[in-house]
Amino acid sequence: MSDTKVPGIEPYDSPAGGWGALGAVARALSGQMAIARESMALHKVNQPTGFDCPGCAWPDPKETSSFEFCENGAKAVSWEATAKRVRPEFFASNPVSELWKLSDYALEGLGRITHPMAYDAATDTFKPVEWDEAFRRIGAALRALPDPNMAEFYTSGRASNEAAFLYQLFVREYGTNNFPDCSNMCHEATSVGLPRSVGSGKGTVTLEDFDHCDAIFSFGHNPGTNHPRMLTTLRAASLRGVPIVVINPLPERGLERFTSPQHPAEMLTGKSTRIASTYYKVKVGGDIATLKGMMKSLIAADERARDAGEEPVLDHEFIRDNTLGFDALADDVRRTEWADIERASGLTRAEIEHAADIYAHAKNVIVCYGMGITQHKHGTENVQQIANLLLLRGNMGRQGAGICPVRGHSNVQGDRTVGITEKPNAELNDGIRKTYGFEPPTAHGHDAVASILAIREGRSKAMVALGGNLAVAMPDTEETFEAMRTLDLAVHITTKLNRSHLLLAKESFILPCLGRTELDEQAGGPQSVTVEDSMSMVHASAGSLTPASEHLRSEPWIVAGIAKATLPATKVDWDRLVGNYDFIRDDIEKVFPIFFDFNERVRVPGGFRLRVAASERDWATPEKRAHFLLAPGLDEDPGTPKNGLVLTTIRSHDQYNTTIYGLNDRYRGVSGRRDVVFMHEKDLAARGLKHGDRIDIFATGANVADGRQRAVRGYTAVAYDIAEGSVAMYFPEGNALISLENHDSHSGTPTYKSVPVRIEASTLPPDPSHRRKTAHA
Repeated sequence: MSDTKVPGIEPYDSPAGGWGALGAVARALSGQMAIARESMALHKVNQPTGFDCPGCAWPDPKETSSFEFCENGAKAVSWEATAKRVRPEFFASNPVSELWKLSDYALEGLGRITHPMAYDAATDTFKPVEWDEAFRRIGAALRALPDPNMAEFYTSGRASNEAAFLYQLFVREYGTNNFPDCSNMCHEATSVGLPRSVGSGKGTVTLEDFDHCDAIFSFGHNPGTNHPRMLTTLRAASLRGVPIVVINPLPERGLERFTSPQHPAEMLTGKSTRIASTYYKVKVGGDIATLKGMMKSLIAADERARDAGEEPVLDHEFIRDNTLGFDALADDVRRTEWADIERASGLTRAEIEHAADIYAHAKNVIVCYGMGITQHKHGTENVQQIANLLLLRGNMGRQGAGICPVRGHSNVQGDRTVGITEKPNAELNDGIRKTYGFEPPTAHGHDAVASILAIREGRSKAMVALGGNLAVAMPDTEETFEAMRTLDLAVHITTKLNRSHLLLAKESFILPCLGRTELDEQAGGPQSVTVEDSMSMVHASAGSLTPASEHLRSEPWIVAGIAKATLPATKVDWDRLVGNYDFIRDDIEKVFPIFFDFNERVRVPGGFRLRVAASERDWATPEKRAHFLLAPGLDEDPGTPKNGLVLTTIRSHDQYNTTIYGLNDRYRGVSGRRDVVFMHEKDLAARGLKHGDRIDIFATGANVADGRQRAVRGYTAVAYDIAEGSVAMYFPEGNALISLENHDSHSGTPTYKSVPVRIEASTLPPDPSHRRKTAHA
């Protein structure tokens, strides 16, 4: 980083975790002014009799400590358990036109919504509405649509299995499979790509596998911010000598070194544990090239070993007995030239061969990856190349080895498991038909991108959102906002106010729900819900805090209320299901037999693991074999101009998805602002720019194929140790640069991680505040 002083930019030299993390937890608690309430909640986070953290989906250890939360988990809990309230009086004195001027950070920071609200156009304000009246109006609006396929039903990964199951049941009885879901924007490439590779759309490892692995490879993710409890797992592996190889465009402090707050000796001495033994800064979009280079090196080494009569590098017995397509893969990587691999990856042949050598000398290997792999035009192919790499040495379906997609929201995987999918299969439809006696729709519905396109084109006129902040999370910010304002009906089930709620339809409702931390009391008494983590463990979650308002209702209760108001001839006994969530779990088991003995097994502390066939080398493909699958060429994002800059969107350390907890990004040395773009000093100099200059960012390539200029202006350039040719800025600010049409054709996932851009000196006047909090402020 340059020596030039830029306001709010100061290098951070401490490790991840440590006293910096504890200080951030204290500030998060004091900032929400409910320290006693929040502290009580933190003691219950991720405990067998407590609630599941509303943050990430990293699994809980079998033996929990006295506190099983991380810094960002504490932020999530304090954000939800806040003492701040948004009451009807606030809405009455703040028209939507004025609320729109607040930043996204400020909107959510207002606190918990206390009453169901309906928009009143005459006063431009939201006004309180009784629950029954809200349901009546919502049901009438949905019934008035000429076709159920004109409604979209979004699901956030925050929703429990019970809420998600009731939601998909209601929507299918209503008559559509339009299920835009947050997984469409993150790990859909995993859900689509892995079934073709290994027959299962989920990771194959368990948390215990990390105790038995001999090497860990990490592609395209930042655990220090997005799933910090993973650092404890990586720390333990590092301390027993396991090499950890990181392939990532930016240096991330959590992947470099970590001081564990749970280990007093490290805290008192200031010592830290090295995480990555090898860290290679791949170019944005260079993962396929890196993976092909590693496989090329392994196959060549295997051929040399066999010619010399030595032990082979590849597991030929496993390949013969378990897979198809090896010869085609080997031919593809042999034909791929090293010069092209180096150009596309930004790494040298020696670096890639070193990574391959570590892989070859480890008996059991786990490969972890995040959205740096999935959010590309060829994100599905990226995932499949990771599977290829593991299959070459039989690192699938045995202890200490396998594929580990690291998912975000705490139940994004579970929502999918219980039916939130726009592509229902025959088993799901048969289960619903046999259990409830109605005929579910079979035509494929809309994913997230398809839903916004349908709204933009007038083919969809209603949106019901079970949590989330869909409009802000989607690409093409201006187009998405304009589309959402054309709806006839918008319903948001939420805990806090966000920008999506201010994109007004003819009728707009905000329905406040209980949070994960709060007591859920129904006719049958206190209820628990269930969630599924990244490793297919299903466990119970029960809040205990007094709800933020007596007017709050649980997500299952709200879904059932909308269903009853919309479906006068419903086949489902909604009141019975909502009165006791055990009945919901009984029905989940009927529709999805994989949940056998659901209520019994989930009452065991720690819950149970759903079967993942590929973990047992049971390949659930049509041929009953795992497949080596080819990726075309070396470019993850075809159409990217050669030798141009490619931008990736990233999360700050004070952020979870679209939720902004604060304006600091401690590990990257940013404080009090989000209006920054990280660039290599050579890339700045090549454009006549320097650290601290104000710049404009223009989309190029596929993102302007429709003739529209997409730009973000007036940001500050920060010289950073990022791969040359690569640029980074925060999500969701960077979403404005991405076209809705630019997405993975297999998964529908937008290309958030690979945006060709042109950068110039800004034409805007200086911003003295240096605090452009979001692109929508």
